[in-house]
Amino acid sequence: MTPTITAFAQSPDRGQGLARDMRVRWALEEVGQPYEVRLVSFQAMKEPGHLARHPFGQIPTYEEGDLVLFESGAIVLHIAERHAGLLPDDANGRARAITWMFAALNTVEPPILDLQTAKFLEGDKPWNLERMTLIRERIRHRLRALSVRLGDADWLDGGFSAGDLMMVHALLRLRLSGILDEFPNLAAYVTRGETRPAYERAFAAQRAVFIGTPPPR
Repeated sequence: MTPTITAFAQSPDRGQGLARDMRVRWALEEVGQPYEVRLVSFQAMKEPGHLARHPFGQIPTYEEGDLVLFESGAIVLHIAERHAGLLPDDANGRARAITWMFAALNTVEPPILDLQTAKFLEGDKPWNLERMTLIRERIRHRLRALSVRLGDADWLDGGFSAGDLMMVHALLRLRLSGILDEFPNLAAYVTRGETRPAYERAFAAQRAVFIGTPPPR
């Protein structure tokens, strides 16, 4: 059965691949699973039909038969467990890859999102400069540890996994801040993720929503 995901009808990031449906698209492309996309407007996201799929009125959602999921991490984990290619075959390796998924979402991404909130929603506050300084240092603290852990390896734990997919996408939000450039091995790590054919297909599909042209297949 072909799953259906939801995505923004008008991408807030103007086609930069940062919206969270990108993670789901990427995972589906990595495992070779065709999928359909239902585009939803900001108004539709708050209406009963969408709220039945996502109680918080966000995207993405995932529908496959009677199964309806929300939260990008849960959806990617479901895809990884159903299809080969995103989790190692051995039990311990799978557990470590899932741990990195949680690390991306719970440890690395939160201060990155705080930085965006401070920049775009709190820029006019008198305390913004001090807050921005503190957030940037919190991000650097996380990235120092991540940089040491990655070292000169291509991926976080052996081959590419769902953990890398989630981590690369979280780090992508730092590109314009300049912070990522302070950690050359992490910048190279993100580039490796972006140059994977599955990522490129997913990016083209998401960007097509903004530029209004069909993605290459």
